[in-house]
Amino acid sequence: MPAFALPVRRRNDRSKATRVRRTLAVAATAAAVLALPVVGATSASAATPAAEAATATTYRGSLDGWIRQSLAVMAKHGIPGSYQGIYRNVMRESSGNPRAINLWDSNATKGIPSKGLLQVIDPTFRAYHVPGTAYDPYDPVANITAACNYAAHRYGSIDNVNSAY
Repeated sequence: MPAFALPVRRRNDRSKATRVRRTLAVAATAAAVLALPVVGATSASAATPAAEAATATTYRGSLDGWIRQSLAVMAKHGIPGSYQGIYRNVMRESSGNPRAINLWDSNATKGIPSKGLLQVIDPTFRAYHVPGTAYDPYDPVANITAACNYAAHRYGSIDNVNSAY
């Protein structure tokens, strides 16, 4: 074997490693989502059962709440991603505006503009829509969750997306 040749990596090894990374990312996402309701509690007695139940299913109508609600849906469906990865991509794509629409790029010239927090085009939204979310690309939770589902299939996780996707 020549000194400059790199070892050949078998495709099967790569997909196995990808599955392991994705499984770990899903487990980390689920752990983070489970920890969210008790983050504000200062002691075990500070969070009442009623408050815990409300916090677990109710989120504020803000970017923070939309991301947290999306993470909860993603955990139920095994879609990896982190709060930081979603937030970073939302800020780059829409600056946090759920009604953002791109009317100038190549998708827009084809008649399918990118929409919402993570700038998803309609065909991608339809293909990667996650049950339990609204069927509306402008709905913040549906947009985030569909985009993260797409990113998981294409890049392993939204955390691996660092530019337009």
